[in-house]
Amino acid sequence: MGAPGPDYVNAVAELRTTLEPIELLRALLAIEAAHGRTRGQPNAPRTLDLDLLLYDDLVLDTPELVLPHPRLHERAFVLVPLAELDRERIVPGRGRVVDLLPAVAMQPLDKLTTP
Repeated sequence: MGAPGPDYVNAVAELRTTLEPIELLRALLAIEAAHGRTRGQPNAPRTLDLDLLLYDDLVLDTPELVLPHPRLHERAFVLVPLAELDRERIVPGRGRVVDLLPAVAMQPLDKLTTP
């Protein structure tokens, strides 16, 4: 994404939770802090970055949390692994993941493989 710093590994995970969206975000931030994440300037290199991308079909816009994540549709490193989970997933206000992929196809992305 043109940010300074070393390459990084990105992944997308789907999970079930009883936490409400704000509670889940706070839990993710606590995990980041426990792993040494500090919040300095935007796009600075970080030890860990856990984003809440989607929460069911919820659309939310608060000072603390915006859902869906406001830039997920612009980032190959988010859409490609998301498509591996569910290509037909609807991103509220944006459409199906599979239909969003062509707009990010030119972004450099190297897929890691396991031996």
